Amino acid sequence: MAEYDTSDFKTGLKIEMDGEPYTIVDFQHVKPGKGNQFTRTKIRNLLTGRVLERTLKSGEKVGKPDMESQEVQYLYDDGENCYFMNTSTYDQFPIADNVLGDVKYFLKEETKVNVLFYNGRPINVEPPIFVYLTVTEAEPGIKGDTASGATKPVVLETGYRVNVPLFINQGDVLKIDTRTGDYTDRVKK
Repeated sequence: MAEYDTSDFKTGLKIEMDGEPYTIVDFQHVKPGKGNQFTRTKIRNLLTGRVLERTLKSGEKVGKPDMESQEVQYLYDDGENCYFMNTSTYDQFPIADNVLGDVKYFLKEETKVNVLFYNGRPINVEPPIFVYLTVTEAEPGIKGDTASGATKPVVLETGYRVNVPLFINQGDVLKIDTRTGDYTDRVKK
């Protein structure tokens, strides 16, 4: 099995410890006046999302996980799974809704996404940074209710609920930031 040394650490590096995949969130090489050097790391488990802090001796080795990232196309949702297609091989595969989490609300048919596979199993779906979704349900803004920063909830075509300014109406197309899930802009028709 391939390995990484603590000197190889960088933010975003994917490593394997205790048989599970992690990504390095933060790290610091420490050189105390006395004693040996060590590396203090903050790592996120790619399966559970839990963040741990670990201290490793300088030169200690960690595993290199069997990971692969593929660009795939979203096809459809059957209520339990979302189906994707590898655009080069045309192989189709499902990913359970619980693995997708809120990402499924940012997927429209034919959207291209990156899927991270660990030991051949999909564990993470990365949507585009911005998606454009149509408002399907919106209450009209109340005239005179124009205090600065006033918002109202709307429902988008994928079922996602987001707070938007009062001037947004049903049928408007909104630009949504998938990293935060927030409304960023209304698209001009």
